[in-house]
Amino acid sequence: MTTQPGILAIWHDCRPGGEAAFEHWFQSEHLFERLDVPGFLYGRRHQAVSGSPGFFNFYLTDSPAVLVSPAYRARLDDPTPMTRMIMSDVFANMHRTVCTRSVRHGRFRGAYAVTARSAAIADLPGAENVIAEMTTRDAVASGELWVSAEAPGQAASVEETLRGGDQKIGACLMLETLREVDATALAATVAARYPRAAVGVYRVLCQIGRGDL
Repeated sequence: MTTQPGILAIWHDCRPGGEAAFEHWFQSEHLFERLDVPGFLYGRRHQAVSGSPGFFNFYLTDSPAVLVSPAYRARLDDPTPMTRMIMSDVFANMHRTVCTRSVRHGRFRGAYAVTARSAAIADLPGAENVIAEMTTRDAVASGELWVSAEAPGQAASVEETLRGGDQKIGACLMLETLREVDATALAATVAARYPRAAVGVYRVLCQIGRGDL
């Protein structure tokens, strides 16, 4: 890649009674539909062990520009019937932000993710050094820093309108670990260091990349 990768970072809850429909939609349609957009490389789903919202998902793209491209915007503005139902009736407490992946240390993916999301990058001082230090530990698979690449004043898509609007982040520090006990310990350390950040521990549900299609 010649530019920094893009990340679509999403946290959300599911309205009670909508869990089965949400699971069917995500596994049978949504992940495949997104990876069909040029520039999408990888998608990963997580569920909360601690913290909120209850779900955390992210997509890796060639660059942040992919996430505002005409091809992707066309998808957002012409949702499938199932997507319309999920967006309007199932999603709740939606946090969704287009980001640049400005830092990555480590070469692996882990079974658990610690996320520390904040309203501004200034709330995560020294994050790059924290990631570099923590990823020297065998228990930590990798670490990344995501910084919002949202353009101010961008019109909401049809999907966002169906959801009733999304909350935005300014930045997120993410660490992946091999085991839950290490993720829980790291989350406590990160929360103490960054009291203005919302910290959660999430376990991986599934992942899919272009090579898996």
